[in-house]
Amino acid sequence: MSKQWNIFIAFFRVGILGYGGGPASIPLIHKEVVDKYRWMSSDEFGDLVALGNTLPGPIATKLAGYIGYRVSGVLGLLNAVIATVLPTIVLMIILLSTLSSFKDFDWVKGMTAAIVPVVGMMLLVLTIQFLQKAIKGMGWMPTIMMSIVIFILLSLLNVHPGIIIGALLIFALVKKDKVKEGSSS
Repeated sequence: MSKQWNIFIAFFRVGILGYGGGPASIPLIHKEVVDKYRWMSSDEFGDLVALGNTLPGPIATKLAGYIGYRVSGVLGLLNAVIATVLPTIVLMIILLSTLSSFKDFDWVKGMTAAIVPVVGMMLLVLTIQFLQKAIKGMGWMPTIMMSIVIFILLSLLNVHPGIIIGALLIFALVKKDKVKEGSSS
């Protein structure tokens, strides 16, 4: 029962503190899953986030579902997903019914503005961790070149991220098969 409680608390904290949507929740999930409870390594988490981003739907619930299942089966999956979405559901009901009457107050605008740099820094830290993993796996030059190309595709050419992820997955599969063919001959 304590494992279920830990799963619930870990993902409830993510749900309650994950201001800014799924991407802002990723560093919080990392902190709980990798640093606090040690349910997986940082490398495993990075792979999970990469895979989770290739699938449709909110990333926080996908991560919660998989991690909950991995830690404690189907019950863990349900527990983690419920814990992730419960704060949002409750807060949406409460806040939307009351916040709309306060939205023009300076303290509400200030509170919202103050959260943005915090979320930005959390995403930057996670980005640096992913870049370090990429450098470790591919080396400096391929990582830099790939980062530049992806930046251009996303920012300047407005290519949908799903197309880029899909193309890179296909590229990785083709490259993996070519490496297998080369080693078997």
